[in-house]
Amino acid sequence: MLAAPDTMSGWHAHVYYDAASRDAAGRLRDAIAQAFPEAVLGRWHDVPVGPHPQAMYQVAFAPALMPALLPFIALNREGMVVLVHPETGRQKADHTDHAMWMGAVLALDVSRLPD
Repeated sequence: MLAAPDTMSGWHAHVYYDAASRDAAGRLRDAIAQAFPEAVLGRWHDVPVGPHPQAMYQVAFAPALMPALLPFIALNREGMVVLVHPETGRQKADHTDHAMWMGAVLALDVSRLPD
């Protein structure tokens, strides 16, 4: 069965960083906050959390922001890996089947996610 886009309540972008790219992650975060005040910036996670294999923060945003916010992230990510996925209420599918990656594809521990 095909999923309709109106089943999405929003989007998440997970910006991954390490010690060498934390300053770049901060620059991107500040730029997103300034350019897209409607986006919700999650906490810094300096250690892996949930299914995520390395440090990251999340950017939550409404579907209406996607056409502008995704290109902004793509052009300003300074080489960092970013996972973008919809929020459909199906966490495992959202992080795998529906996921889009900027940069390398990281191995997520999806065993931690409900179906």
